[in-house]
Amino acid sequence: MIKKMFLALVAIGFFTTSCSNDDDGGSTNSNLTLILQGLEALGNDYVYEGWIIVDGAPVSTGVFTNVASAQTFSVNSEQLNKATRFVLSIEPTNDPDPAPADTKVLVGDFSGNSATLNSSIVGDFSNASGAFFLRTPTDETGTNNGNDQYGVWFGTPGAPPTPNFVLPTLPAGWAYEGWVVGDSGPLTTGTFNVFNAVDGFDDFSETSQPGPPVPGEDFFRNAPAGETFPLDVRGRTVVISVEPVPDNSPAPFSMKPLLGTAGQATAPATHDFGLNLASLPSGTVSR
Repeated sequence: MIKKMFLALVAIGFFTTSCSNDDDGGSTNSNLTLILQGLEALGNDYVYEGWIIVDGAPVSTGVFTNVASAQTFSVNSEQLNKATRFVLSIEPTNDPDPAPADTKVLVGDFSGNSATLNSSIVGDFSNASGAFFLRTPTDETGTNNGNDQYGVWFGTPGAPPTPNFVLPTLPAGWAYEGWVVGDSGPLTTGTFNVFNAVDGFDDFSETSQPGPPVPGEDFFRNAPAGETFPLDVRGRTVVISVEPVPDNSPAPFSMKPLLGTAGQATAPATHDFGLNLASLPSGTVSR
């Protein structure tokens, strides 16, 4: 009787093992570990998602929200071993699209079992530059009102002002945004993708005159809580950031390639931006 029970258990074990192999096709998973620097949490509406590129096609490695610690994902071993590149994107939390979004923020090619990640997929900012000037064109009615310290515009002053940014053209999913650091935090001057046209924001500017054909803002009306307008821009930090589109945060994104301080002189004087490459995110991935 004992012998018959033993044989029956062996048979059941063989059957169970066979079914398990059939279910997963004999595939195995391996760990992929991601370590990031310089990225920030995205809030409730968006998540980060990793992708490996296998035979030219993206394969998701999983989504996450915590950028403060290493993330480890279980990935199909065969696909992971064949992967040539890793890409990190920003995706909606409830995402019906199985493909990566346009907002790809980091990329790196595998060399052996690891890849070093950088933001080159957004743009090459290594030679970025630009300048800004203080003037209040939306408050002028043909003559200078003597209050140019209340506005900031990106370019070289003139009639009309001209752009002077040396910045890469951003891919779909990204836009530039200007900022002035006020008394309670950063104040937007608007988003833009071209340098020789008005930007997408004028809520702080006056309405007596249209803005010039460069991005920028005057600070006269609709002051946010904690701010007093008109805002004297002199001595304040001025920033150009790179923002995901769409963007659910009123604060600057972590990528801020240009950073400057407004001097005391108003237009026609200009104030130079400096490179702020330390703000660009980076990371490593290992398999």
